[in-house]
Amino acid sequence: MNLWKFDLTQYASVWSVAVNIGLLLIALLIGNALRRLIPFLRKAFIPSALIGGLLLFLANLFTVHVLDFALIDARLMQIITYHALCVGFIAMSLKSVEKAKSSKKGLRSVQNGLLTGGTYMLQAVVGLGISILFFKLGSGLFYDSGVILPLGFGQGPGNALTWDINFTDYGFDGGGSFGLTIASIGFIVASVVGVLYINFYKRKGAIQERRSERVRMVSDFEDNNEIDDCESVDKTSVQVAFVAVAYALSFGIMCFFAKLTDWTGVKLFNDIAWGFNFIWGVITATLIRVVMRKFEQHRVVKQKYINNYQMDRISGFAFDMMIIAGVAAIDIKVVAKYAWIIAILCTVGAIVTLLYVRMICRRCFKGFEHEAFLVNFGTLTGTASNGMILLREIDPDYVTPTSGIFILSQFPATLAVAPLLLLLNMSAKSFKGCLIALAIFFVLFAVYTTVLFITSRRNPGLSTGSDPEPNLENDPDPATIELPT
Repeated sequence: MNLWKFDLTQYASVWSVAVNIGLLLIALLIGNALRRLIPFLRKAFIPSALIGGLLLFLANLFTVHVLDFALIDARLMQIITYHALCVGFIAMSLKSVEKAKSSKKGLRSVQNGLLTGGTYMLQAVVGLGISILFFKLGSGLFYDSGVILPLGFGQGPGNALTWDINFTDYGFDGGGSFGLTIASIGFIVASVVGVLYINFYKRKGAIQERRSERVRMVSDFEDNNEIDDCESVDKTSVQVAFVAVAYALSFGIMCFFAKLTDWTGVKLFNDIAWGFNFIWGVITATLIRVVMRKFEQHRVVKQKYINNYQMDRISGFAFDMMIIAGVAAIDIKVVAKYAWIIAILCTVGAIVTLLYVRMICRRCFKGFEHEAFLVNFGTLTGTASNGMILLREIDPDYVTPTSGIFILSQFPATLAVAPLLLLLNMSAKSFKGCLIALAIFFVLFAVYTTVLFITSRRNPGLSTGSDPEPNLENDPDPATIELPT
């Protein structure tokens, strides 16, 4: 029997995980405090998690280069980023969301989903165009590195890290830091551009704060017939258990695909297995949600076990940890090596995203185009929390239908974005595959945009002076959404 002790001789095996998680949470608290104390950070809507991650990144730089020891375990930070992405998606997918109660809101939800898909495809086309150009100029840049732009801007640190590392097998040496840096810049773009946009249109008189008399109700925190907080098992523990079951099932799916590689020799199955952990999480979580709903309808389960509010809290915590860990894990050497391409990708990506989202919102969301722009631009450069923070600045009581449409658009958005994710391996495998993927992305961008232009004629628009179409009565509180897509 091997014996071990709770002392510093066992730091790596006993204390490392606890210390690193503690540092993440301390950095989050300090970041939140600075955001409240410094008016600029607060007015710029920069997330506390991003501030905390930058502080931890700088602190680690100091300890490594001045004190000659690493404050954090970069490998562990990457692992936390990878798992937190899936946990956050699972928690969001376990929530029950009411169906649209009008064809108008259903159409606009599909349009919002196509807007998301179109923006992803545009970012992919621009990113690949830039990386292919520099590759052909003999810069030595990996030809497919530009496809990380929509992953970093659109999906945040988790997926940008995953595919940055996956591309190592094809000759890219980003080491995860390339994608993490793009994602971090995306948060800043979302906040800074969003603030400038609000101030510009407020001065023009085009944006006025919308208010309603709605107050928070008990239904915002729990539904009828839910399990009690005072059961023998804590209610939060039950929510965490559902997330764990969904992740365990998704791990089983990943293992199955990985085994297919062993049986067939096709490496693609292995990449699909581990590169799409969040997608398998969404699938298993959705199945669990459907099964639980059927059990409730047939009285097999007599109480409701999944609580939307607490699932929001779990996803919010997971995404906060993902952002802090992702920023802290950035390797400054890699950033310095690729600083020029990162700067070009992020600058051009931010400009085309701004112009495209603005154009579509003006056509499809008349009467609340500014609200629609802010929530979508914030989400498509940062995370959904960035988008919702910007939305609340001009529509704090969710008077417009923007928040409900945004929530309902997640499923059509996932379908619209799926081709990009499915082609990631093909685009990285060979230069020819990269060109084929680029062509497909361009065609999809054109198709999505054409559909948006055609369907926009069916939207009569809403009067900005009246109380527009209300949100769904039973929508979850949009302020709690933290989804990074």
